[in-house]
Amino acid sequence: MKMLVLGAGAWGTALAVSASRHAQAAHRVSLWVRDREQAQAMSATRINTRYLPNITLPESLTIHSEDNPADLARAHELVVVATPMAGLRATLLAVRDCARPVAWLCKGFEASRDGAPGLLGHEVQQQVAPKLLAGVLSGPSFAQEVAIGQPTALVAASTSREVREALVAAFHNHTLRVYVNEDIVGVEVGGAVKNVMAIATGLCDGLQLGLNARAALITRGLAEMTRLGVALGARADTFMGLSGLGDLVLTATGDLSRNRKVGLLLARGQSLQEAVASLGHVAEGVYSARTVVQRAQALGVAMPIAEAVLALLDGQLRPAEAVAALMGREPTQEQ
Repeated sequence: MKMLVLGAGAWGTALAVSASRHAQAAHRVSLWVRDREQAQAMSATRINTRYLPNITLPESLTIHSEDNPADLARAHELVVVATPMAGLRATLLAVRDCARPVAWLCKGFEASRDGAPGLLGHEVQQQVAPKLLAGVLSGPSFAQEVAIGQPTALVAASTSREVREALVAAFHNHTLRVYVNEDIVGVEVGGAVKNVMAIATGLCDGLQLGLNARAALITRGLAEMTRLGVALGARADTFMGLSGLGDLVLTATGDLSRNRKVGLLLARGQSLQEAVASLGHVAEGVYSARTVVQRAQALGVAMPIAEAVLALLDGQLRPAEAVAALMGREPTQEQ
């Protein structure tokens, strides 16, 4: 398959490397890099120094920079958008006339526009490129582990069978297993909300509240995620899969999780600005928390953990106060 990955961050690079190394499939993979200097350095050294400094890029992986993404897209059988959520709208707009399957990797909600709550990826696509054959590739995954070939399972979600099959053909190999799911709403809600819950879990661990508290927080976080997803039209069973429970557990407990690290740093007394600046990468949960709460409130969905995270990020609560607010809630039936 001839495929194009738009965006050379850690995750886009890792998937491009994984697909390029799939010798049996003999894919021809192109990686488009927005920054010309970064592209030249990657071509010369065969290393993405900024995002995956310990990974050698396969010689078969082609690096592009000066080409127009829309022109490149027309020459490939699959286009994978590997930008942060903030770049998804512009990228989909650029490739809106592509007749081939297009999928994105970013997880989260777009930032609020004109006072309206932010949108999930498929909602952005419906606005700017409704004719695309589109979907998302999601699930529990750290770029570093995929790049070095450690076992990983992902889910390809789309209402289009052609998109789901293209993603399986592109990325399923002996170390990367790709499942399919038609419930793109559920898969995207899981990928967005788990980032917010990971901040909460990092806070819990940073305050040394113990493993009991961590288990309770993850479990109740899953309940909140499921309630919001179902209210938005998702299937409840999706949240027991890779993009729900799987991604939540990984992001909330894994040491490579940027969102978890934000919670840890806040618990240690750093400001939000200091915590985000120290990462060097995007932590989508910081930007998604507000929209998660806004959309939940508009639908009448209770999400106390997400609300506490937002209050913490806004500086309305200190770490210990956020925990006290959650523990001080009235008893209720588990659901």
